Amino acid sequence: MAYASRFISRSKQLQGSLVILQQHHAIPVRAFAKEAARPTFKGDEMLKGVFTEIKNKFQAAVDILRKEKITLDPEDPAAVKQYANVMKTIRQKADMFSESQRIKYDIENETKEIPDARAYLLKLKEIRTRRGLTDELGAEAMMFEALEKVEKDIKKPLLRSDKKGMDLLVAEFEKGNKKLGIRKEDLPKYEENLELSIAKAQLDELKSDALEAMESQKKKEEFKDEEMPDVKSLDIRNFM
Repeated sequence: MAYASRFISRSKQLQGSLVILQQHHAIPVRAFAKEAARPTFKGDEMLKGVFTEIKNKFQAAVDILRKEKITLDPEDPAAVKQYANVMKTIRQKADMFSESQRIKYDIENETKEIPDARAYLLKLKEIRTRRGLTDELGAEAMMFEALEKVEKDIKKPLLRSDKKGMDLLVAEFEKGNKKLGIRKEDLPKYEENLELSIAKAQLDELKSDALEAMESQKKKEEFKDEEMPDVKSLDIRNFM
């Protein structure tokens, strides 16, 4: 079970999704009268609901991990896809965000008060960097170039409330996307590729953790003559 807890904690999607908003509540005064029943407070019920939700999400993840075979081989596309599918099932069962949904949520919440287009694009860049995403197509540079062109045309900084100016910017984005080969209808494919790249990175991290644990075990006197197994042969279900 300890291995299961560590396994779950290494998953960035699970880490982000299992964090529950913490509320500060006053500690209720204990009833000291003999055999007095402890009063029920609204805060107590709320905290009980929070911890029940955490427990249920964790148990849902563990139940799935007990059934699904995960191969610690980040270089095998089939193993990566299987791991990504397992994580997707866990998110669906536990009602968690996918990475794409998390990014969309961050963008919506962190940009709603931003008045100008340049600060908006800078915030998008910050979110991308924070989430560890790469811009292999050069879309980010294209968007800033489009903004430069529009602001040069309108001769002032572009505000998001400027509908005419924003329409010009969107038109420039569409031209740039066409040059880069980015199509709206391909968004599901981009999202799938993102989830696969994250799954590969997580499998690589889990593999490194497993190798480190085996190396540490091998240094112990009672295991020094034993041959360590191939990490790809390990079955996480045996540790849960």
